[in-house]
Amino acid sequence: MRKHGVVVAEIAATLWLSASLASEACAAGSAAIYTCVDASGKTLTSDRPIPECANRDQRLLNADGSVRKVVPPTPTSDERADMEAAERRAAAERAARLDAVRRDRNLMMRFPNEATHRRARESALDDVRKAVRLSEERLKLLAAERKPLLDEAEFYAGRTLSPKLRQALDANDAALEAQRTLVQNQQAETGRINALFDIELDRLKRLWGGAAPGSMGVLNAAAAPAPAASAASKPPRK
Repeated sequence: MRKHGVVVAEIAATLWLSASLASEACAAGSAAIYTCVDASGKTLTSDRPIPECANRDQRLLNADGSVRKVVPPTPTSDERADMEAAERRAAAERAARLDAVRRDRNLMMRFPNEATHRRARESALDDVRKAVRLSEERLKLLAAERKPLLDEAEFYAGRTLSPKLRQALDANDAALEAQRTLVQNQQAETGRINALFDIELDRLKRLWGGAAPGSMGVLNAAAAPAPAASAASKPPRK
């Protein structure tokens, strides 16, 4: 029995020693060594990053001498600033792409077909057209009011107009000019609305045709050009 106990103890000791050696081997395998060649050409090694080689590549070696990875130089403050700026630009571009995708999907939900888009265009133009008609009617009234003033002014041929007539003509001139400018603005707004809907429709046709949302970039509706309105000529005063 005593001999049997000795044998068991020896086996246990052997197993413990094997486990210990295996643990040490694992630890050795995970050990790493930094190595580099400094500015003077000297090879340096350390168990941590080497300050003398902060501006050059350092090789991180496994315990068996194989290269685990190459550690690039520590970036300077200017390089860090450039990298951070590049990261911000990349983040902004990602956000813009996501925004373009969201906007395209919303556009397709609002306008599932060309008929719905056409109705929306007409609705947007309707108020402007009404305003143009009102301004044109106002111009006709002002022109009618101007005629008797001009008739009266003919009696002052070669003479200075009376203050009252001069004031009435000036007021009529100002009102006519304001209405002409208003009509110009309304006509320009009509052109801007049509240009915006044209841009949308072109994009929608591509989306309806299978283009991926966001693949055409951001819809820049603000860039829709408005046709230049011609300058209104002021009527000559007699």
